[in-house]
Amino acid sequence: MMEVGRVCVKIAGREAGRYCVILKKIDENFVLVTGPKLLTGVKRRKCNVMHLEPTPYKIEIKEEANDREVIKAFEKANLIKKFELKKPSEAELKKVEGKKEEKKKPKKAKRTKTKKKS
Repeated sequence: MMEVGRVCVKIAGREAGRYCVILKKIDENFVLVTGPKLLTGVKRRKCNVMHLEPTPYKIEIKEEANDREVIKAFEKANLIKKFELKKPSEAELKKVEGKKEEKKKPKKAKRTKTKKKS
């Protein structure tokens, strides 16, 4: 029942009661899930399957799909209206994607000051 694309409700933790989608099955006990955060408030993270309640809904996504693809799949399956979710605007999506790119840039090594000997 816990396969890629299955829509679930988190039943434990700070995100309890929110919808999420399974992106990847890590092992028998853990899966990778996302809301995505802009749509349902659930961040992409590893989650114990005991903390998820599967719903009868399944969306067509590839394994480890990005947030934009998940939102499009939610729209295609008409689940945004069904779950009464607020679809994020294009500006919000671009803003979040811009922040992700900034984090991926390698940081320059800091220079250390050398003491002058007198």
